[in-house]
Amino acid sequence: MSGEVDAFVRQRLGHEAKDKRLFDLAFTHSSVGRHSYERLEFLGDRVLGMVIARALYERYPEEPEGNLSKRYNALVDRETCAEVGRELGVPKLVRLGKQAREDGASQSENVIGDVVEALIGALLLDDGLPAAERFILQTWEPYLTSQPRAPQHPKSALQELAAAKGCKTPAYEVVARTGVHHAPKFTIRVTVPKLGEATAEGSSKQEAETAAAAALLSQLQ
Repeated sequence: MSGEVDAFVRQRLGHEAKDKRLFDLAFTHSSVGRHSYERLEFLGDRVLGMVIARALYERYPEEPEGNLSKRYNALVDRETCAEVGRELGVPKLVRLGKQAREDGASQSENVIGDVVEALIGALLLDDGLPAAERFILQTWEPYLTSQPRAPQHPKSALQELAAAKGCKTPAYEVVARTGVHHAPKFTIRVTVPKLGEATAEGSSKQEAETAAAAALLSQLQ
């Protein structure tokens, strides 16, 4: 494990690595070669979901499933994971191939968020579920406490508004896809007949659809 990664794991994760190769791998993008963080990211994504779901279940004993789902979706989405990664200092440590580095992949929300989930997977394999859970609960605590009420997802809010006004369900279409494979940029248009339309960009279809829904809502409010 490189000195920078070793210091990151000890100082930012509060962990003394047993298998240092896991954490080097967690920072390695697929543009470097065959071995990358993708399998660790797959694992960490599931652990993050389980820990956040349990934390919400225990923290809000009176809330119905629908509200818990809204809170959950906001806490585990790519934007939140990327924000966590930036606060931890992940971008400067991501290992990238030459082209990916030149394309600015280290600043991609997808890449930063994936590395955060890969680090969770590495913690799980290196020291078990308690280590991964401790990191998640400590790191996500500000996000958990900053939710005074269950957030309404823009797509859900737009769909409810359309229904309330007797309009058809919002329709989303891909207007354009640009960028390279590891750092795509999607342009999405959302249309609600009789209400209006809006267009927005994002690093994934889901992110662009959310941004487009939010843009249309702001026009209508």
